[in-house]
Amino acid sequence: MTGPAPLCVVLVEPAGPLNVGSVARLCANFAVHDLRLVTPRCDPSDPDALRMAVHGRSVLTSARIYPTLLAAVSDCSRVVATAGRLDHGTIPLGPPEAVLPWAISGSGQQPIALVFGREDHGLTNAELLLSQRVITLHSSDTYPSLNLSHAVAVVLHDIARLQTGPSPHAEPVLVSPETPETEPAGPKALEACLDDAEELLLEVGFLMKHTARARMAKVRGLLQRGLIRADEVALLRGMVRQMRWAVRHHRL
Repeated sequence: MTGPAPLCVVLVEPAGPLNVGSVARLCANFAVHDLRLVTPRCDPSDPDALRMAVHGRSVLTSARIYPTLLAAVSDCSRVVATAGRLDHGTIPLGPPEAVLPWAISGSGQQPIALVFGREDHGLTNAELLLSQRVITLHSSDTYPSLNLSHAVAVVLHDIARLQTGPSPHAEPVLVSPETPETEPAGPKALEACLDDAEELLLEVGFLMKHTARARMAKVRGLLQRGLIRADEVALLRGMVRQMRWAVRHHRL
């Protein structure tokens, strides 16, 4: 029987060694062994980071560094991002109790990514669109952004509570059953399909270069919200490639 998928914590451009060390400690607290850093703006081996990691030093020293968020989550089956900003455009946000049960209901060997943004301005909309779901925590509307390590603590605690079961006095949390057949497509496969689609749509004149980025972001958001599967992405990509071949050979 396949067990729950492993978790990985992804920090995008963290600037503070104290925060990075604290997150490594939190990973150890909640038995998360996979810490990923996207172009960190501080040295993960800084003495302050090592001091704050305490018994999570092994997590910190084994943390992997990636050049982009897409590279960091390319092997993940589910990607959940966090956002404390209010200027997120049309990207839908959900509270932890609505998003996290879905996030951890997957199984298999592919990790589930929990993505946290920069201390000063979080994640960009383009980065948020690489995830299937986006969490916003129950903080005040007048000051929604939490300290990076505090946000990680809240999310990991909520996941641990869901995994170990509610207390006898808690309200039950309903989780929709998931099977491997309904696992969403990974970010790398979806991005490749969208790149092919954008190229075709530019060729046929549906997209213009100056508006392509915004319009493709809407398409990406639509597919992510629909939790498009890997086999469905493969089908769409095959259709796009065949249409592009037909256009180039004047078969339409």
